[in-house]
Amino acid sequence: MTECFYLQWDIDENISGLLIKEFLHNAGISRTALTDIKFKGGKILVNGKEENVRYRLIAGDVLKVIFPPENPSFEGEDIPLDIIYEDEFLLVVVKPAGMNTIPSREHPNGSLANALVGYYNKKGLQATAHIVTRLDRETSGIVLIAKHRHVHHLFSMMQRNREINRTYEALAGGWIINDKGSIRASIGRKEDSIIEREVREDGQYACTHYQVINRFRDYTHIELKLETGRTHQIRVHMSYIGHPLLGDDLYGGDTSLIKRQALHCKKIQFTHPFTREKLSFTAPLPEDMLKLIMADPQT
Repeated sequence: MTECFYLQWDIDENISGLLIKEFLHNAGISRTALTDIKFKGGKILVNGKEENVRYRLIAGDVLKVIFPPENPSFEGEDIPLDIIYEDEFLLVVVKPAGMNTIPSREHPNGSLANALVGYYNKKGLQATAHIVTRLDRETSGIVLIAKHRHVHHLFSMMQRNREINRTYEALAGGWIINDKGSIRASIGRKEDSIIEREVREDGQYACTHYQVINRFRDYTHIELKLETGRTHQIRVHMSYIGHPLLGDDLYGGDTSLIKRQALHCKKIQFTHPFTREKLSFTAPLPEDMLKLIMADPQT
């Protein structure tokens, strides 16, 4: 049996007198979500009785909002997930290199999204895959997932306010001389390519902060934090300053030591949108990158 996502509140004196519409707006529920609730199979219940958004709440009421069922547009698959955190609202998983985040024309199956829908089907959860923090196919590491469209909406607002922080580790070609720095260069789509990006004046503002962890003979181990989240941002910026990531053949990286871009999302930090708890999760480097940083450093 599948279960639809719902939220429930006990109404106290501080809330008494508000219209349901006003209360739900304050709770971050969008107009689009309210329209879907009205027309696509959701319900608004007060003390178990269906009401509309013009109902005026009274202290002691129990308000329950049942969101419409979500129907995935692709098939679920029985693919193991590396889950490091889960509750009724969200998941934090570690994606391996070589797995798409969502299905694509070239890779319609085997994605993280396919795995999530398969996992939800097993658990009886009526939901599709809502990926909050995507990673490129060949980038490994932590991915944040919302279990429902409304949760995704809340996370999207947090992203716009830069309240979701991710930390990466990478191996960049050559020696980066400065121990730390910031790369501020606008990024846009490269002409005649649907995939490749480049630094260009008419692109979107992008800023990447880096810090050197260690230097090796032919490459530098760095930590990176993003001020913005443009497509391929780290890969484009590192190539732009003359230090493309190892294995990144799209942006000029050396592929002799590793066969994918040496980039890993190792940490994520955010405040839970419902409990307000500050959460932090880490994922160790995968074996292919770990092997390279176990070599003798040159500094």
